[in-house]
Amino acid sequence: MSTITTAPVLRDPSEVKLRVKRFQDVQAAIKREVHKVIVGQDEVIESVLISLFVGGHCLLTGLPGTAKTLLVRTLAQTLGLKFNRIQFTPDLMPSDITGTDIIEEDPGTGHRTWTFVPGPIFSNVLLADEINRTPPKTQSALLEAMQELSCTVRGHHYRINAPFFVLATQNPIELEGTYPLPEAQLDRFLFNTVLDYLTAEDELKVIDLTTTVHSAQVEVVTSPEEILEFQQLVRMTPIAETVGRYAVELVRATRPASNGDAPDFIKKYVNFGASVRAAQFLVLGGKARALMHGRFHVSYEDVTVLAVPILRHRVLLNFHAESDRLSTDEIIRRLLDSKAPPRA
Repeated sequence: MSTITTAPVLRDPSEVKLRVKRFQDVQAAIKREVHKVIVGQDEVIESVLISLFVGGHCLLTGLPGTAKTLLVRTLAQTLGLKFNRIQFTPDLMPSDITGTDIIEEDPGTGHRTWTFVPGPIFSNVLLADEINRTPPKTQSALLEAMQELSCTVRGHHYRINAPFFVLATQNPIELEGTYPLPEAQLDRFLFNTVLDYLTAEDELKVIDLTTTVHSAQVEVVTSPEEILEFQQLVRMTPIAETVGRYAVELVRATRPASNGDAPDFIKKYVNFGASVRAAQFLVLGGKARALMHGRFHVSYEDVTVLAVPILRHRVLLNFHAESDRLSTDEIIRRLLDSKAPPRA
């Protein structure tokens, strides 16, 4: 795999216009190809694509059998990216993710040398399947790669080629044999997207697709180089200061210790609020969503629609919320109601 670092900066307005047109064509083509295999789940697919165009990572939470793994594998095929899958199990070791050094002996001279054998982390799309079925020590092996695009083995630093996405699946924590993800790792995921059961009509379509001789073939619609260009295009999308300020105020309002910014119910039910990374992701995600919906600026709607999947894994509730049977999603929706965006 060739080394890809960044795309050249666009300066010509006509070039930007062509790139925007190509962006919208590609994202529509990706959705079309993915829907050859995946039925429904439009919001989930959009969340994964936003992660892709932002350069972030996505956590998919759902019960077994909700097509989490199939979605990620299909998306990687459509993007034309190098894809690796790690099945997380209780006995998985950090070296099974990052790779390890082995001693090799030259048959001719008998000279022994250390040789690094890369692990599955050296890919473009890494599916961390059932990530919460392995202990925190192994889960943390992904931290450096997710933040720095690198990993360290035996004191040696190795770069991971861009683009790089971790698309992790996890089962609800109530299921047997699961470990909660550390907060530091959760914060590195742009989204925590929940996959729910399909409607009866969509389940019937799944039966029709999967119980016959029909086999869907997805086509490659883009390339690693073009994805990097799209990531740059997303960052060039303008956002008004008022919208950016609203995103920051929303995040600050999740912190119970924040002076005057947090409503009373946040102070009552929340232990810890979201970090500044949440505000960054609200803005970046809003930029990607705006372009995907054919707009050239970020709106308040982009921020409010993305608030729940971006904040739900960053807001930690206390025992008061548990005793009142309140979920994180309910708290965030109540916050959105109490801090509604200004009228246009």
